Amino acid sequence: MNEDNTGGPQPGKSTLVKRFLPLLVLAGVAALVISQGWHKFLTLEQIAANRDLLKGYIAENYLGTLLAYMGIYIVVIALSLPGGVFLTLTGGFLFGWLIGGVSTVFAATIGATIIFLIAKTSFGEPLAERAGPRLDKLRAGFQDSALNYLLFLRLVPLFPFWLINLAPALLGVGLGTYVIGTFFGIIPGTLAFSYAGVGLDSVIEAQQQAYQDCLKGPAGGGQPGAGAQTCEFSLDPGALVTAELLIAFAALGVVALIPVILKKFRKGTPAS
Repeated sequence: MNEDNTGGPQPGKSTLVKRFLPLLVLAGVAALVISQGWHKFLTLEQIAANRDLLKGYIAENYLGTLLAYMGIYIVVIALSLPGGVFLTLTGGFLFGWLIGGVSTVFAATIGATIIFLIAKTSFGEPLAERAGPRLDKLRAGFQDSALNYLLFLRLVPLFPFWLINLAPALLGVGLGTYVIGTFFGIIPGTLAFSYAGVGLDSVIEAQQQAYQDCLKGPAGGGQPGAGAQTCEFSLDPGALVTAELLIAFAALGVVALIPVILKKFRKGTPAS
């Protein structure tokens, strides 16, 4: 092992390769998926276009299709690709809110744990060794109530899912705490979106009818294909996210932080 310019031990090349190889593989796969445009298939429009085909697969091999869905979800989360909300809606749409929601919780937790472990090995542990006083204080403060903070971050949809997967690894959160906080923290949101996905059938049918009406109307010129430039078939998953739903998640997040607030309050109160 070599020494750096501060006189401390410096890992050898073989150690660095072992440390960063999983991260490089993950980044390479993500780059391949994005460069090939495969992530663009993760849209509600694709689900609408292949609805009957997917339903046929499920009827013929329910378990196999469910496992394939979970596998895709794990890969998407582990690669930090966009499409988590879309997939959650799709799970509820294809398998029902309960089976789809529970399967999504397990798949999302597995995918998030994979990227957490890779980030912790590649950056988290080396960062802990070289952390300055400010970062040490931040890490200590977060670790003191890691589970509550993690539950808050998972419950309140203010930050990207991939960021919440990475940040705990850099802040020294333990694997057990991370898995528990992730699993239970994503349950409310996952089940809510899975339940919303159950109603996608009616949404798809309404949008398809609106699209056909547009083509037949003035915008479509009354001729097939004439309204291709003005008539669009689109489904926005964001339309299913209501203000009431976001407020409910925020309220749950506040509840998760109550123990942290009480702990800090008690520390600041002088003993009688």
